[in-house]
Amino acid sequence: MRSEATTVEQYLAELPPDRREAITAIRAVILKNLPRGYEEGMGYGMIGYFVPHVVYPAGYHCDPRQPLPFASLASQKNHMALYLMCAYGDPDYEQWLRDAWMAAGKKLDMGKSCIRFKRLEDVPLKVVGEAIKKVPVNRLIAFYESMVKPPTAAKKRT
Repeated sequence: MRSEATTVEQYLAELPPDRREAITAIRAVILKNLPRGYEEGMGYGMIGYFVPHVVYPAGYHCDPRQPLPFASLASQKNHMALYLMCAYGDPDYEQWLRDAWMAAGKKLDMGKSCIRFKRLEDVPLKVVGEAIKKVPVNRLIAFYESMVKPPTAAKKRT
């Protein structure tokens, strides 16, 4: 469910109490462990954590007006979700995340970068904190640039 909220506070206020509690608890863990350089805000209808344009002026290649995304937290129609962009293309990070989640004794319902859950109790908060802390801004930018060729490199080939 894409929200039209323009602030995190508005987004949280729209949620039913049980989802607000879960999203707020996970948000607190993210903020506590978020490396310097990232910012929190709304993006793509959910709470987002991103590298602002002041740090990475090129922005996100799909829409350069958007800052470079790192993680998102959302209440969807049938579940809540934590999106960790590094899990999408970094096999070592993904494997670490899967192993840590399972070692915490929690069932993992994961897509490419999306971890789906129904209740706060389904989420190992310590693992979420470690997953966030593992990716300083410079690591995300290096990962991103290794996955997406800059437009000038693509033009040189043609």
